[in-house]
Amino acid sequence: MKISRFALIFCCLLPGLTFAAASLPEASLLFKQGQSARALDKVESYLSSSPKDPQGRFLKGLILADLNRTQDAINTFSELTDDYPELPEPYNNLAVLYASQGQYERAKTSLEKAIRTHPSYATAHENLGDIYAKMASVAYDKALQLDKGNTSAQMKLALVKDIFTPAGIEKAKPASRPGAVKTATLSQEASVTRDMQPAPPVKTIDTTAPSTVALTKTVEDWAAAWSRRDVPAYLSFYAANFDPPGRMSRAAWEAQRNQRLTNPEYIKVEVSDLTVNGNATQATVTFKQQYESNVLKSTARKTLTLENQAGSWKIMSER
Repeated sequence: MKISRFALIFCCLLPGLTFAAASLPEASLLFKQGQSARALDKVESYLSSSPKDPQGRFLKGLILADLNRTQDAINTFSELTDDYPELPEPYNNLAVLYASQGQYERAKTSLEKAIRTHPSYATAHENLGDIYAKMASVAYDKALQLDKGNTSAQMKLALVKDIFTPAGIEKAKPASRPGAVKTATLSQEASVTRDMQPAPPVKTIDTTAPSTVALTKTVEDWAAAWSRRDVPAYLSFYAANFDPPGRMSRAAWEAQRNQRLTNPEYIKVEVSDLTVNGNATQATVTFKQQYESNVLKSTARKTLTLENQAGSWKIMSER
């Protein structure tokens, strides 16, 4: 009986310094090659300049788990859920680690949070089913300790074990390969379950993919600042090297935007149907923009080109 696997995540890389930006893909490669200690050094170097980056922190959690530094991994994933509660994968990984320590109630709570965040997250649903089965087996085992002649508990315990034990496989070892994260199995802590299914292969992390979550939040926050007519907050979303339209100077463009945000009595900007393309350092976001004020109402498709600069996505151009 086992929790199926650690989750994988696609988060933005925050480049920061050139050396730090290069160290995260290198850390991921070392991790996949089974060189976890060296990978940890690299990811720590990256996080020293980009301490809030979710991709680096997630990779650090996986490496710590692979090094059997379970409590450190728990701390890493717990802090990630505090800062990014909308991401389900850290909750799932916490559940795997809690289960490895026999903390099944905490594992169940973490999985329930993952599912509330992402109801269609199949891995979390499967893991939650395993947790329920494990908790049942512990309860049946306790019943048998109190009453060895309890045939009903014996039958139910045997049924749970039979569900999680493939025919012809006895005391099978989890499959492993260089760089694979060790999966925490429920049977590691069980006094009544001795057999395990081979662990499924763990997919590698794509360290070049842009973060849809981070980019979507950036665009939504940009629209919210615009709707509030908060000029300083709105302008803060634009890179210092933003290319204003129509060959305007930056000063002239900012003056124009200040006027257009403050003149209307109200502004309401909504974005929807977002599509993200690009890589970890530069991406484009195309979306439907609905603008409404007391003087104008319009709907249009807009594309923003953003660049990851010192820990946040900044708008380079818009059209």
